[in-house]
Amino acid sequence: MKTAILAAIAAASVSVPAFARDAAPFTGPRVGAILGYDNIQGSDGFTYGGSAGYDIAVAPRITAGPEVSFSDSTTKDSGVHASRDLAASLRLGYAVTPKILAFGKVGYANTRFEFAGAHQSLEGVRFGGGLEYSVTPRTYISAEYQRTEYEDDFGGRNAGVVGIGFRF
Repeated sequence: MKTAILAAIAAASVSVPAFARDAAPFTGPRVGAILGYDNIQGSDGFTYGGSAGYDIAVAPRITAGPEVSFSDSTTKDSGVHASRDLAASLRLGYAVTPKILAFGKVGYANTRFEFAGAHQSLEGVRFGGGLEYSVTPRTYISAEYQRTEYEDDFGGRNAGVVGIGFRF
């Protein structure tokens, strides 16, 4: 499953033609920090981390590109602690106004769960969406909802995060 998702993300990011910067300021490389609410199988916690991506204008007002993220969580339940979370996604955006980008994304997630001195990693599909506001041509703030559905009928994860980032 993860091979197919990563191949689709790579193919989409390579095959997307680079048009003029019609969707500016929502194009180019970006990095950011995120933090927010985390809920895994009914247990609440706090999530924090970072993300990096590259957005390409594919049509007037429409962007697409890959995104990777790394985060950690404070969520614990019955001795099980949700730990590091890695994700690779394809993000598609629409510039609602010159300063607001609405986006959706889908991709692969891998989360480590620690218990009794051991750990297990679970894979899943991550999807979500949100809004990005361009504070300056190089700085943005964002709000996003993320849902992860894990393998082996483990269940899901919901996160609501806010972020701040920079474009280069």
